Amino acid sequence: MATCGLIEYEDATAEVRAVYDDIRAVRQTESINNFWKALAHDAALLRRTWESVKAVMGRGELDPLVKEMLYVAVSVTNQCGYCIASHTAAARKAGMTDAMFGELMAVVGMANETNRLASGYQVEVDERFRT
Repeated sequence: MATCGLIEYEDATAEVRAVYDDIRAVRQTESINNFWKALAHDAALLRRTWESVKAVMGRGELDPLVKEMLYVAVSVTNQCGYCIASHTAAARKAGMTDAMFGELMAVVGMANETNRLASGYQVEVDERFRT
């Protein structure tokens, strides 16, 4: 259960409803995810976060599947179960296969392991990597 509960559309302020309407239009869906409903307790935070997500996850140089897989990788590392579920679903919708997911998890696990080893051993960065 969300710390402060969830704000449903019918209970939302006009400002929150406007953000919900934009989420629905951009994502071409009738549903609003619980993440947004939780943020709706602070309309300014909701709007700011939605605008940032639209900007970062929208059209750009990276393919939408790549963006979603990166989001999954960071979410796994940060142990955010909600974001893992949400962005795994989005990545699958964008074409991620079971084999791709398995390989992604292998890379995430390896990166986390070697990152911790390099940090623990306080390995200095090779000069050739600095250029």
